[in-house]
Amino acid sequence: MDRWNKGTWFAISIALFLAAWEGGCRLLHVPPFILPPPSAVVLSLWELRQTLLGLHLWVTLKEVLLGLAVSILFGMLLAFAMSMSRIVERLVYPYIVISQTIPIIALSPVFILWFGYDLSGKIAITILFTFFPIVVSTYDGLRRVDKEMLQLLKTMGANRWQLFAKLQLPSSLPHFFSGLKVAATYSVAGATIGEWLGASEGLGYFGRRASGNFQAPALFASVLLLSVLGMLMFWLVGRLERYFTPQARAKRKTSKKM
Repeated sequence: MDRWNKGTWFAISIALFLAAWEGGCRLLHVPPFILPPPSAVVLSLWELRQTLLGLHLWVTLKEVLLGLAVSILFGMLLAFAMSMSRIVERLVYPYIVISQTIPIIALSPVFILWFGYDLSGKIAITILFTFFPIVVSTYDGLRRVDKEMLQLLKTMGANRWQLFAKLQLPSSLPHFFSGLKVAATYSVAGATIGEWLGASEGLGYFGRRASGNFQAPALFASVLLLSVLGMLMFWLVGRLERYFTPQARAKRKTSKKM
């Protein structure tokens, strides 16, 4: 059992969960329009594969990737600016925190009003969901540097930009990727809510339409794809973290030896 990795245990838990779900629906005779069994969800996914996989999935994926990319760009730039200037930090950081005290669901219709029902509106809502964890985690990483190493570089004559490139930036990468993992999963929720508020395509739009027509298997099929998309985004960020951070690679090698 020690040789089994996390993926094996995850597969076993999913199999047990689906078996319990299927058996419970059949034994208790649950109406399929309330809770369809997994077999009905998979069958609906197969029947609607051209619509779901060929159209709606790609629309949602495009919204997720574009919104996340914009959040990464501006989130990192703002975090770097706050780490370089105390004035910028004191002026901007409180408003970043205040923006999260307002329910994001309540702000989403405002963004739709500003940016419209087209792609830009969905990207704006995705940014609303993903910007905060990226900028805060990156900023915290830039601040939490080794004080002794910082003093050593200063005594060696390093200027501010050299300190940033040689010390702050490498040390902030683990914090950045931690925030990016959260943002990657939130990005799927942001795109979905944007499609709920107004869209003509996308998994969120399809799920809302299926719910209105009491097509529970189709609704669960869209939810399944959204869940898989979120897990894939999280996994992709984890792979990038292992590639770009030496700490993660060293930790992985140590765990393999043990």
